Amino acid sequence: MDGRDLVRSVSVVGSGRAARGLRTVRAAWRRRRIDAAGLPRRGAERARVPGQVEGVEPGPGGGLIRFSRSELRITVAVNGAVFWGWDGAGPQPSYALMGNSPDPDPRAVLEPDKDGGWRVVAERVTVVVSRHGAVQVCTPGGVTLRRDLPPRWWEPVDGGTARWMQRSEVTADARFFGLGGRASGPRLRDGTYRLWNTDPGRAFGPGDDPLYLTMPVQLVVADAGTHLVFHDTTWDGTVALREGEEGAGSGHDRAGRCEVRMEGGPLRCWVMVGTPTRVLYTWASLTGAPAVPPAWALGHHHARWGFGDEQEVRRIVSGYQEHGLPLDAVHLDIDHYDEHQVFTVDQERFAKLPVLAEELRRDGIRLVSIVDAAVKAAPGNAVYDSGSVMDAFVRDASGRTVRGEVWAGESVFPDFTHARVRKWWGGLYEERLGQGFAGFWHDMNEPTSFNAFGERTLPRSARHALEGRGGDHREAHNVYALCMAQAGYEGLRELSPRERPFLFSRSGWAGMQRYGGAWSGDVATGWPGLRASLSLVLGLGLCGVPYSGPDVGGFDGSPSPELYLRWFQLGAYLPLFRTHGSLRAGRREPWEFGAEVLEHARVALLERRRLLPYFVTLAQLARRTGAPYVRPLWWGAPEDRALRACEDTFLLGDSLLVAPVLDPGADRRAVQLPRGRWYDTVTEEAYEGPAQVLVDAPLSRIPVFARAGAVVPVRGADGGLELEVWAPVPGRTGGGLVVPDAGDGWDDPEIERYVARRQGRRVVVTRERENGTSEPPYPVRVRGLG
Repeated sequence: MDGRDLVRSVSVVGSGRAARGLRTVRAAWRRRRIDAAGLPRRGAERARVPGQVEGVEPGPGGGLIRFSRSELRITVAVNGAVFWGWDGAGPQPSYALMGNSPDPDPRAVLEPDKDGGWRVVAERVTVVVSRHGAVQVCTPGGVTLRRDLPPRWWEPVDGGTARWMQRSEVTADARFFGLGGRASGPRLRDGTYRLWNTDPGRAFGPGDDPLYLTMPVQLVVADAGTHLVFHDTTWDGTVALREGEEGAGSGHDRAGRCEVRMEGGPLRCWVMVGTPTRVLYTWASLTGAPAVPPAWALGHHHARWGFGDEQEVRRIVSGYQEHGLPLDAVHLDIDHYDEHQVFTVDQERFAKLPVLAEELRRDGIRLVSIVDAAVKAAPGNAVYDSGSVMDAFVRDASGRTVRGEVWAGESVFPDFTHARVRKWWGGLYEERLGQGFAGFWHDMNEPTSFNAFGERTLPRSARHALEGRGGDHREAHNVYALCMAQAGYEGLRELSPRERPFLFSRSGWAGMQRYGGAWSGDVATGWPGLRASLSLVLGLGLCGVPYSGPDVGGFDGSPSPELYLRWFQLGAYLPLFRTHGSLRAGRREPWEFGAEVLEHARVALLERRRLLPYFVTLAQLARRTGAPYVRPLWWGAPEDRALRACEDTFLLGDSLLVAPVLDPGADRRAVQLPRGRWYDTVTEEAYEGPAQVLVDAPLSRIPVFARAGAVVPVRGADGGLELEVWAPVPGRTGGGLVVPDAGDGWDDPEIERYVARRQGRRVVVTRERENGTSEPPYPVRVRGLG
């Protein structure tokens, strides 16, 4: 314990929660003792590089290239994705991939290249390997997108896990995105980003890193093309990024640089090349289609840490109804549990929870339950007792159950990397369904264990099943929440097979979208926190998780009326629209901020309700294509550098452009528009892009634009579906896709395609079918003609 640790521990113990503070000190010492005894000591190491090429063995989709001190397998899959793995590493086993790896492309060939190197030539990509082990990814036209230098390993002389490093170069104009949920961004500036899911232990802002959900997934955008690279190892690591710089006519460009350092695991990666649309489609085909939330989950959610009791929930719901505010879900935090024990209910404050849930459901409101990962270690606790019988909890290297300190007190942690444990945990949701809950919110699943001296997590030496392979927490930590989500999702599918599960999680890893979405965690209340909220949603979408959102208003403080309203207006256009705050932060109900805020919030809520068919369509399209609902402005034109530099505006699907107000006191703002005609959705004034325009942004609304020719499904005054059509530019056509709401079940609705044509002063809309065209089956309202 150093001086800083001592000060921290004294502050914890000296607080009003002295008992918990003492337990966190004991937990910290216990963690250190376990790791001191259980982790292998790292002694002398030997550095290694691949050496020179000695031979090749062609195979399906590529082949094996042997070097003097290593070997490299390269395979181009039928979907265009490129896999390579060093030292015998293959695509499986992998927590990221959904099912088996795609078949190799039989048309891809391994052939000699210059200077003793080799190359794999495929339809969409060429991969060139130098005689020393550098790997270069090129477009079919031969333009280099990425060059990985020969890797380096540091292997313990006495045996054990090797560390490794991979340095890469990208073009001077390239920009980096992704790496999971990052508060600074969405464009990732020069710096080092850690790959270790982390509960920061406090509300976070743009300068905090890492956060709850990290992924070794980079999306790199350059003039020559877009590529996604995924280093498939779950170990702790860092990614150091440095943007390039063009020579401004001198001809001497400085390439962009990336350095990946991992503490262990295989050195293997996947690379996808193409447009952003194709790249995300290929990524989803590898890691799994995003789960489609039920339609009610695309509405407005209200949560608070500290609802108190059933009557307080009813009071809040009545407030929404009395003020004419749509509400679709109410979330209960840990305070509804019996002494914070998961899968329990406080029978004094929530004595008739199923009755409350049924009352809310009759009003169209679902009840959502928090589910923490830790289990209170107390005999008599049914979850602890049943888990102990089946040996479900994580143990240390000596075989003792690992214990930590969480909200419920001394707790144990299920080993979600064991299929048997996932099956057991999934069955526990039967109790939640019996209480009337319709959705689930996973929290504290990095996993978090309170610690007075440092990282709030389990000992790194803790043992995990890892699907029978065996290993420790250094390998299992980053996928712990992913496996918990799998357990919940699969359990709910079995318990309630006719309804689509709804769950979202604070933590996760690559492939998280298969089971649900994510939320920001404890974002700080303040204007920087508002900006970080948008960064997180954009970044997660580019990593394949399309459904996410922040705590509107921030988690920890009391937002000003202006900040709350601007956050609320942004949230109305994000996939997960949820107000939430801590016990100490005050209320998050719109009527608590005055009559003006209430009226403007009502407008935002009603617009969200009106756009619900559009969100349903985006959710269904995300399942089919992997495309996020919320997209950066460059999505359709990644070669446009002005759009790549824009981080305060986003596209909602293909049809809408949203320009939130992210600074205090602003009543106007500059908006960067992509190419084409765009209509202000309130004034219907037309603007021509590409351009930067200055528009009004009064407190009553944020600027939203519709693309000329867009066909947007909306909810009509009678609750039915209507088509809102924005007039195409004369001489051009427009269109849009509509996927009707199929309810909460598993029906696969047909994608409806509509085309809008300008005929003089009229706009004609037709539905396109394989056997011809027909009139739309919905009412049509044309806008933008005036």
